Amino acid sequence: MRVSNDKKQETTALIWRVEVTLKDTFPDPVGHDARADLEAAGLEGIDGIQTSRIYEITGKLAREQAERIATELLSDRVVDTWAVAADDEPAPQDPPGICTIEIRRKSGVMDPVEASVRKGIADLGLHADAVATSIRYRIAGSAPHNRIEAAARKVLANAIVDDVDAGGGHRHREAADTRYDFELKSIEMLDTGPDQLNAISQELRLSLLPVEMKAIQDYFAKQGRNPTDVELQTLAQTWSEHCKHKTLMGPVEFEGKHYDNLLGETIKAATEQLNKDWCISVFKDNAGIIKFDDDYNVCFKVETHNHPSAIEPYGGANTGMGGVIRDPLGTGLGAKPILNTDIFCFGPPDIATDDLPSGVLHPRQIMKGVVSGVRDYGNRMGIPTVNGAVYFDPRYIGNPLVFCGNVGILPTDKCEKAARPGDWIVAVGGRTGRDGIQGATFSSATLNDQSEVTSGSAVQIGNAITEKTVVDTILQARDAGLYTAITDCGAGGFSSAVGEMGEEIGAEVQLEKAPLKYDGLNYTEIWISESQERMVLAVPSENLDRLLALFAAEDVDATVIGIFTDTKRLVLTYKGNEVLNLEMEFLHDGLPKTVRQAVWTKPDDKGGANKFVADKDLLNAQLLEILGSYNVCSKEWIIRQYDHEVQAGSIIKPLVGVANDGPGDAAVCAPVPGSDRGIVIANGMNPLYGDIDPYAMAASAIDEALRNVIAVGGSIEQCAILDNFCWGDTNKPDRLGSMVLAAEACHDVAIAYGTPFISGKDSLNNEFVTDGQTITIPPSLLISAIAVMPDVTKAITMDAKAPGNLIYVVGLTKNEMGGSHFNRVNGLAGGTVPQVNTELGNKIFSAMACATDARLVRSAHDCSEGGLGVALAEMAFAGGFGIRADLTHIPAQDEDG
Repeated sequence: MRVSNDKKQETTALIWRVEVTLKDTFPDPVGHDARADLEAAGLEGIDGIQTSRIYEITGKLAREQAERIATELLSDRVVDTWAVAADDEPAPQDPPGICTIEIRRKSGVMDPVEASVRKGIADLGLHADAVATSIRYRIAGSAPHNRIEAAARKVLANAIVDDVDAGGGHRHREAADTRYDFELKSIEMLDTGPDQLNAISQELRLSLLPVEMKAIQDYFAKQGRNPTDVELQTLAQTWSEHCKHKTLMGPVEFEGKHYDNLLGETIKAATEQLNKDWCISVFKDNAGIIKFDDDYNVCFKVETHNHPSAIEPYGGANTGMGGVIRDPLGTGLGAKPILNTDIFCFGPPDIATDDLPSGVLHPRQIMKGVVSGVRDYGNRMGIPTVNGAVYFDPRYIGNPLVFCGNVGILPTDKCEKAARPGDWIVAVGGRTGRDGIQGATFSSATLNDQSEVTSGSAVQIGNAITEKTVVDTILQARDAGLYTAITDCGAGGFSSAVGEMGEEIGAEVQLEKAPLKYDGLNYTEIWISESQERMVLAVPSENLDRLLALFAAEDVDATVIGIFTDTKRLVLTYKGNEVLNLEMEFLHDGLPKTVRQAVWTKPDDKGGANKFVADKDLLNAQLLEILGSYNVCSKEWIIRQYDHEVQAGSIIKPLVGVANDGPGDAAVCAPVPGSDRGIVIANGMNPLYGDIDPYAMAASAIDEALRNVIAVGGSIEQCAILDNFCWGDTNKPDRLGSMVLAAEACHDVAIAYGTPFISGKDSLNNEFVTDGQTITIPPSLLISAIAVMPDVTKAITMDAKAPGNLIYVVGLTKNEMGGSHFNRVNGLAGGTVPQVNTELGNKIFSAMACATDARLVRSAHDCSEGGLGVALAEMAFAGGFGIRADLTHIPAQDEDG
């Protein structure tokens, strides 16, 4: 390659374009996947796809320096080839039969790779002013270029975050706008009527109800002024459904009953009634905490990131996992994250592209993006993903559900926190950008076919490497006792984090001090951005210098942005200009209560499913069909992408058996090195039951999660559960009625089993409006369980262990086929959903726990999707043995008892 001696190059900033491509002797997995996606979208005539990684490096670099970067940093000499070209050199032209598509991040969309490359360049002793990355697809074949470009825009790029360049010419990414001249904006509200107030809510995307806008109007009328834009946005984030849970925690009237606080009088009431002394902190911190041993407690939180994942699957799921990891980190004085869980709900991956509603990404694209996003974050942070599930239903097409969970461990003396007047407000970790603007209000709204256009700014982009350094440094600061309180910047950004930490005392923030990803953000954007990897600490003055020095030594940003006060007011300034001044009492307690009406009408049982008599000659074929159905078939292709063993605490991992290909019932982990004491993590979810009987659905979700705990050798003696409600628009009485029934079931079953709820999260308005129709998700309640296991050496797995082992069915089989997968593959509707008998359940759980503790059981598996047939089949193929069972000996009860 040519080496230039032009001295001008050494002093003038140039853009060097480095292209890295796999050698022809190696397969190109990215190109292989791209071809499969394009062909699945209906594009014909593709002969092959070659991909390249592109890096545009801006800086005062000579050619030999750019080539050194390509050789030592960006490529692997064993598998890669590379080429370096300056900005002013002509781009190579594509030969006939080749169509080039290049995909890059939009201006202002953070790309984590860029920061890593810049740091790598610095480690080489060089300097880059900027780095931009992209991926190039060279597509060979006979397909017309315009069809290739159209298909690529649909399945290879996401219009929310990506720019697509077709044709192969160099086209550099435009820089983000860095100009901002301060101008305080006030919103005229004092003399406006209801229609104008509603228009303001819609125009500013506040997602506030008319009664809530009126309350804000009345508040500022007493102040004798209009609100500023940042005051309105702060109230909207704090009062959002996502943050305030105003449906579940609000008044509801249902079938003659009145709940003043539905959550408080059902789920929380169960925990209060059980009053377990091993529950250390429930429903008041970022995660629920239970006792583990004399030295440590464990905490657990499961979050949802549904709306963001619908419009940008990779970024939505990536930051969903990153966000939930920060929940235990922000619990007490900071828990070390030790394991992840994930549960996904998608539309059918085989739906024809032409059958998709307008404005919807293909479920296959969503699924791949979500799985990749969760995989990359957990693996890069060194946290094992040990438990999960995947569900499919056509009603998840417009609203995929993405549940991400994390368990943390923390010393018993680090579970309490409180900011104090005089403590400095310190922002640590990632910098603030435009990604994630209005995320809380966006997540509280119904999606439609324009959401990808109007809500693109709500999508966040994560950087797991940054969060890893944040976690490690915070744990050092925790152990040194350098701060008094901590929380994460999740929904609402600084507005929620600082607002919640200072709720009882007050806070003042100087917004211009917040570290930014790039210039040009206005004061409102700085305050409500949900950019990732950020935490907020309350630091006493005497510890400030030590804390800042610690973070500087670990190359983690830590900046004082304000101070906690005793004024009980939240005050923001920007370069000396006051932009917000609110009473904490109004911010947190001023939300007016709205009484919601709920109804529930049992659906007609038109299918006669319970009366269906199976044809024994067809059972083999039907069992194979159930085993091959999307909800039952192996999820190994997903599971294999996750690291299950990092941190060396995993005892039972997601896949078990002789070939490690059987679906385990639950995860067992030993979080303290050298100790056999562990925890069991399990989940239960039955969306198909919710259409028929929401109460039974919720009860069965708890029962399934606990059966999974029992199946691996655990016990429910010290077992806590978490709830995640994902529903449609609960402003509609029928949707709310089904949720009330589910909440009532949670109360009743939790008390009956002695399993308190310690945390939870809801995600409502999961509806998609398009083409004149509304697609509503089925009522979806996820129950997650965490149980302390005294001795993990007694854990068991579901695979058959040896010929001659006897098989027992423990429990009673009834004619309860409603919502079953047998009914689904046979096209049957209706029927009776399985009813939970907690009295029998307690006896079974106790007996099973005693048997496994005495090492009398070699294998155990719960009966869930697909019933006994699937359970036996999975035990057989996981163990590599056959099974002979006589169904006439199964304890059964007919309809008449």
